[in-house]
Parts: sequence; C-alpha cells; structure tokens
Amino acid sequence: MIQSRTLANGVRVIVKQMEGLLSVSMGVLVGTGAAFETDAEDGISHFIEHMLFKGTPTRTAFEISDAFDALGAQVNAFTGKDMTCFYSKATSDHAAEAFALLADLFLNADFPAEEMAREKGVVLEEIHMDEDSPEDLCLDLLARAMYGKSGYGRNILGPAENVERFTREDLFAYRRERYCPENIVVSFAGCIGTDEAISLAERYFGGMARTQFVQRGVQVVQRPDRLFRKKPIEQAHFALGFPTVAREDAMRPAVQVMNAVLGGGMSSRLFKRVREELGLAYSVYSYCSHYAEAGQLTVYAGVNPAKAQDAVSAVCEVIETFKQKGVSEEEFSRGREQVKSGAVFSQENTSAQMLLYGKEMLYNGRVYDFEQRMQEISALKRSDVADAIARNFDFSRAAFSSVGNLEQELTL
Repeated sequence: MIQSRTLANGVRVIVKQMEGLLSVSMGVLVGTGAAFETDAEDGISHFIEHMLFKGTPTRTAFEISDAFDALGAQVNAFTGKDMTCFYSKATSDHAAEAFALLADLFLNADFPAEEMAREKGVVLEEIHMDEDSPEDLCLDLLARAMYGKSGYGRNILGPAENVERFTREDLFAYRRERYCPENIVVSFAGCIGTDEAISLAERYFGGMARTQFVQRGVQVVQRPDRLFRKKPIEQAHFALGFPTVAREDAMRPAVQVMNAVLGGGMSSRLFKRVREELGLAYSVYSYCSHYAEAGQLTVYAGVNPAKAQDAVSAVCEVIETFKQKGVSEEEFSRGREQVKSGAVFSQENTSAQMLLYGKEMLYNGRVYDFEQRMQEISALKRSDVADAIARNFDFSRAAFSSVGNLEQELTL
C-alpha cells in the first residue's frame, strides 16, 4: 500500500507499507545541495548535514547517537548535488521512537559553538581524505570539467577556506532559506501502517512554520574542459563525461540500457575489452547521473601509468565501435534485463524504497509508479538504444579528467 499526504504547512509525506518485513526506513529529504549554493556558501549544505547531529536543546551529540543505539536503530545522512537526506532504519516496534529522534535532530539542531569548532576539523579531514582518494578526486575534477565552477560542477565538500570561516549565523540563515516545509519530503518504507506514519509526520513536522519558499535555479553551462592533477600515486585515473538526457527525458530508459551494455557490469563492452582482453585496467565502468536540467554519462578507469594512454585509446575505441555498430539483439536483451532486475531488487529493500519514493515526491511532486517504470523498460526496442547511442557520444562535447604521477597529460 502506498499513500501520500501534504500537510497544511506544505511538508509532503509518502508512505510505502511493505508487508512481511520487520523493519522500517524513515527519511527526511530536503531539496538542496551543492548545486544550489553560491560561491560564498560552497560546502555549507554538507556542513549543515554534519552539524544537525551535534546537539539540540534537549540532547547532546553523544545523547543523540546513544539514543539511536539504545533502540538498535541505524541513523545517517548524505548530501548530493541537488538533495540532502537524513535517515534512520529501525525495527518496527521502535519506529516511532527512532522517528522522534530523527525529527529532533532535524528540526531542533542548535549548532553548538564548541561542536561547530570541532566539526570543522572533521570536515577538513574529510576534504583531505577526498584529495587522497584519486578515484573520487578524478570524478570531482570531471564534474568541474563538465559544468564549470558552479552548479553541478561544485564539489559537495566545498573548499577548506569556506568551511573554516562558516559561522553559526551562516548555518541558521541557509537553513531558514532552504529547509522550508515546501522543500521537504518525509518518506517511510517498510513495516509501518500508513496511518501511523502520517500521524508521526504530522506530530513532528506539522508544526513547522509555513514559509514563502523561493527555489533557486541551477544554470547549466556545459563547456567541456580537460583537467589534470599530478599526484605521486601508483595508479593513473581518468574519466570521460558525455552530456546525456535530463531526469524526466523520455529517452532516459533507453540511455540506462545503453549504459548497461557499455559499462554496467562484467559482460559490458568496456569490461570485456579494456580489462579482460587487453588487461589495461582493474576497474573500468560507466554510469549515468540525471538532474532536472541536464545529465552526464561518465566512463571511468584506474590503470597502470605506463599504459595509461593506451587505456584511454582503448576506451575511446570501444566507444567509437559502439557508435558505429550499435548493440546486438543479445546485448540489448541482456542490458534491458539488467535494468529491469535492478528496479525489481530495489523493491525488496526498505532503504532503497524510502529513497526512491522520497526522491520522486521531492523532485516531481508525485508518487513513484513502479508498474509504469517496468512497462517503459519492457517496451524498449533495440532501435531506441540505437537512438540513445547516436545522441549521447559526441567527443566534441566530452569532458575529460585525469589524476596520476604522469609526466604529461593524457589526451583523447
């Protein structure tokens, strides 16, 4: 059973009751993230995500984590380019208590000054860790190469100098503007009655003051660039980014099947050619990112520096062959089944369902339709994937990034 409700103040609630389970996942999704930040705010969405766990008027940071542990519940959060999510998973008999704790940290966090000083150090270490993770760094550079220094090109963590200078008032001001009822979705999935879930949402979120929320636009300017970072590491890492369809484009299902064939698994073109046949990479894959205004198809590989240019050439050769010859009937069928099974598997996971239904409500104001999704995938033809290939691989619009101990930059 799936039910949705919009509270009087604008908070949207979505509940998917999943019979036969013993747990429930609960999430609070906010339509804000790195893409909506100004230069001065760069990194603030992520920093606020951290600070919401650092105390309320009635609980210290330790008391918050201790209370979740006492219930045997899980709690966490993440920040993306266009969404921030706070979530908990609990056994059904402790769902109400876990949600009360989640609501407390979300609604009542008061950003204690002493905790803020400490957490700045934690986030700065996270930034350093990102710099020391060449795969993450390479993909961050690719986003910058694709979208520039703003919008979807922003690194979610932000620059260290911003984190160091954020004040409590900066956090309160951003939360007042972005954490508004109209920009919040509360999502439940699992062993919980719809009436109980909606009652919990009303009890804790119904009292939020209604505001005049003003959405910020994301200006997308794709001027593909080439970015390189020299680092004394053992591997070389590179990534290509091609513009692809936006989140609501009718071609999106075909693009996802296309991606499965190209680099979505161990039977994919990239894996078979670059890893299995040529032995040039341990890790090579592709994936798609879809936003409201744009999309990106990413191809990534981690390789031996001495063979890095050969690997780039091999990846480009696979893509060119993909463009020229398309996919076989067998590849199309396999790719379509991969996409279908991924959708089916997610139906059996409360955390995945909480996020899936929450995002659909947040982004589009509607209930996710699983049957329609399956029909769209099943209705795909091989010619649809051929159209997607023709639209998605223009090297003149491709961004490129690389990281490694290389004497000269890699070239496409």
